[in-house]
Amino acid sequence: MAQPKSPDKMRFEEAFEELATLVGKLESGDLKLEESLAMFERGQALAERCSQLLEEAEITLSQLQGDLASDAE
Repeated sequence: MAQPKSPDKMRFEEAFEELATLVGKLESGDLKLEESLAMFERGQALAERCSQLLEEAEITLSQLQGDLASDAE
């Protein structure tokens, strides 16, 4: 079985899609405790990656808005 891709190498869409899949599996309640814990840990890493990428996008947007505002003056 191939190792899953490291969250820090994933694009937002990849990380978010996998996170949504993990949440669905966890919500089903059909997993053993060990599987649930492993999925929870993976989900935490994916959520952190999504948050990081969203923060970076927000900073970029703020900078672009600042550039546009200074160009308009």
